[in-house]
Amino acid sequence: MEITSSSNTINITGNIKSISNFSEIKNILESVVNQHKNITINIIDSLSITSSVIGYFNKLILKDNISIEMRVGNEQLLHLLTDLNLASTFKARKL
Repeated sequence: MEITSSSNTINITGNIKSISNFSEIKNILESVVNQHKNITINIIDSLSITSSVIGYFNKLILKDNISIEMRVGNEQLLHLLTDLNLASTFKARKL
């Protein structure tokens, strides 16, 4: 997995699958959240997303009042978010 940020946009390429991936995502997002309250997250080609990342995104939205808009490149991941009733929470749509 590779993660980059520019202003309030986070781009994630590769599969999100490990604790170290979660740590990378959290570290980048913490620095972005300090400067922006509206964040766009582009998950370009990951097939799945770990529960720790889902939990962290939920915390940002529900507790910290951060607005997240998620753009998902993989149709399977978009269906997963819909099945978990998270698509509306994350404002997820096709990239």
